[in-house]
Amino acid sequence: MPATVLVLVETINDYLPILEHQGFHLILAPTPAERAEAISRHAGQIDAVLTRGPLGLYADEIAALPNLKIICVIGAGYEHVDLQAAADRGITVTNGAGVNASSVADHAMALLLALVRDVPRCDAAVRRGEWPKIMRPSLAGKRLGILGLGAVGMAIAKRADAGFDMSVSYHNRQLRSDVPYAFCSTPTELARASDFLVVATPGGVGTRHLINRQVLDALGPNGFIVNIARASVIATADLITALEQRRIAGAALDVFVNEPHVPQAFKALANVILTPHVAGLSPEATQGTVELVGKNLVAFFSSQPVLTPILLPPAQSRAVH
Repeated sequence: MPATVLVLVETINDYLPILEHQGFHLILAPTPAERAEAISRHAGQIDAVLTRGPLGLYADEIAALPNLKIICVIGAGYEHVDLQAAADRGITVTNGAGVNASSVADHAMALLLALVRDVPRCDAAVRRGEWPKIMRPSLAGKRLGILGLGAVGMAIAKRADAGFDMSVSYHNRQLRSDVPYAFCSTPTELARASDFLVVATPGGVGTRHLINRQVLDALGPNGFIVNIARASVIATADLITALEQRRIAGAALDVFVNEPHVPQAFKALANVILTPHVAGLSPEATQGTVELVGKNLVAFFSSQPVLTPILLPPAQSRAVH
């Protein structure tokens, strides 16, 4: 009997035949209402769930799926998947770390270029029939700081170094001896050493508000920040204040705390560029991610080790009454 996969992701329909051709039965539930209905109606059938970090899978939903055996997360982040609930049930969790790194890095550089060169304002002016001579900084030779030097951070660093002749520094949980880039021991030190700061670290409790007022002040009034990671890494209120007071020069954001709702303050600012969490979306990245999900599912249901397991916390034993 084929395994049944509940698909909560809304952006991969064109690539779902990859999973169907591998013999999986899919239940599509991309909206909150469809998700609740599918869990209620098909609870006993669902063996696997396919989700994204921001969509997650919560403890009450896991509890409502008695036959759930594996959760596959598209992309690297899994911040709203209840790992403790999964561990307590012995449920395997996988992610897609690294698969969309090129797409995310491309978007980060596109945002940085558009922000520093003020492309949106120039475009809008020409469309209004204006012809302003806007003087903006060059990227060449500038200092780029990267918060989080994983697959995405590395892809950004290579583009900045080789393509734009930028000097690259980074802050990571630990020093990497395999890279030629300068290590900074704190986010504040990194910001102080940077003209441009790109956030590429995972979300979650461990990185919450790593970027705060102190870091933004260290970046300074000529500094720009780009976030293609998770909104929780930056203290939103501190960022808005710094932008409004011009304590930093500008920000480009692809991620927000309460997506798809974006604070009106960001929309009102001329020194901000906003995109709707699309950095990881490209045909190449989406196909690669779904193919990886398929490989993980096939491995799991063939009693083989999955390719990209997420380390779960220790299971918590429950008292028997």
